[in-house]
Amino acid sequence: MSHFITFEGPEGSGKTTLISAIHAHLSKTHEVVTTREPGGIGISEMIREILLSKGNDMDERTEALLFAASRRQHLVEKILPALEDGNIVLCDRFIDSSIAYQGVARNIGSDAVMEINRFAIEDHMPDLTLYLKLDPKSGLERIKRNKRDDNRLDGEELDFHEAVVMGYNQLREEYPERIRMIDAAQSPEKVFADAMDIIEQYLNQEVNQS
Repeated sequence: MSHFITFEGPEGSGKTTLISAIHAHLSKTHEVVTTREPGGIGISEMIREILLSKGNDMDERTEALLFAASRRQHLVEKILPALEDGNIVLCDRFIDSSIAYQGVARNIGSDAVMEINRFAIEDHMPDLTLYLKLDPKSGLERIKRNKRDDNRLDGEELDFHEAVVMGYNQLREEYPERIRMIDAAQSPEKVFADAMDIIEQYLNQEVNQS
């Protein structure tokens, strides 16, 4: 049985580390595909380079449209085939990122961003979303401490990143059944344990309902 699970959060929230650990754990008993946005396939990775490269200043709506275009190709080329094959798909970011980053932080408006993404993804929403909540200042400090290569979005002012978190908080209130929050300020081990509790509860519930 296929499941589409996405991971969201501000910069430095630990999504990549968590997804890697969850993939390793779930792969013992399930077929699992891990991917990311923007990216995941050739065309979308090229769009990622445009979106995240420093110096590529662009209009807010151009940015939102590029994310949606990348998402569409990624969805039809990788995510949907993996789901049709019965895999669990773990995706680092999806539609909620666009709403938080472009809709709220870029001030385009959540409804406008949702509209262009509905065109891109049709009705293919995630089954479950894990939101790694973290103070944005702490996240940016993590990036520097871990010497991760920063990208164009990392370099935005703190108030931009605070608005991203506000956008995610609003989404969690709007979709409480789908979006489950995890305190990303905890140790990686505790974040993993909390995430697996949520995922296993979801998977067991789906089995019982089938």
